[in-house]
Amino acid sequence: MGNVGFAWALIPILKKLYPDKADFSKALKRHLELYNVTPYIVTLPLGIAAAMEETNAADTTFNEQSISDVKLALMGPLAGIGDAFFWGTLRILATGIGTTLALKGNLLGPILFFLVFNIPHYLIRYYGTFVGYGLGSSVIGKVQSSGVMAKLTKYASIIGMMVVGAMTMEMVKVDFVTKIGIGKSSTSIQSLIDGIFPGVATLALFGLMYWLLKKKVNPLMIMLLILIVSIGAAYFKILGA
Repeated sequence: MGNVGFAWALIPILKKLYPDKADFSKALKRHLELYNVTPYIVTLPLGIAAAMEETNAADTTFNEQSISDVKLALMGPLAGIGDAFFWGTLRILATGIGTTLALKGNLLGPILFFLVFNIPHYLIRYYGTFVGYGLGSSVIGKVQSSGVMAKLTKYASIIGMMVVGAMTMEMVKVDFVTKIGIGKSSTSIQSLIDGIFPGVATLALFGLMYWLLKKKVNPLMIMLLILIVSIGAAYFKILGA
């Protein structure tokens, strides 16, 4: 997965620390083990690995296996935090801001999407290297004793779900245009629904899509179904924009 990129990023410092070809090859092989972390947060374990390799090169009694152990111990929690924050929160937030403006024909839409998503991750990538290097091999003890990883993963997931919910309500529109009554006294079904429970139609549609996905229905088939139902309902003047 991400092992090749991880090892490639460490090649300059490994060459400097291990001038002997056999030692360099051994270190390189060590970092070609299976590894997968959200790309935007990978510089933190990279910095930690670099610090530990530096210690290993200077201290012959250093346990080389601990380098792999620390990397593997951090892989799951960091991947959870990275995915929840970047994929589940920041990307959706940036998309929400960008799409809202883009739908109105505003050029700031794609520009803001680019900036909102890329500026934070470039900063985290850059400073994560130095933070990781500063933490070094002591990071595991600090993280596990404080319970920070578990809390961050939990809270990042909650924020991500909140953003998904807000985006669903903002971007998904279900409008029943069928009217009840005669003449000026007539009112649309959508007005009645909104008067009782605003947004319940969107919530019901979201629930249906979630249920279909849980049933392992192909997402492409779900999109095709939505397309067909929407066109049919609009043709028979049940749904409108």
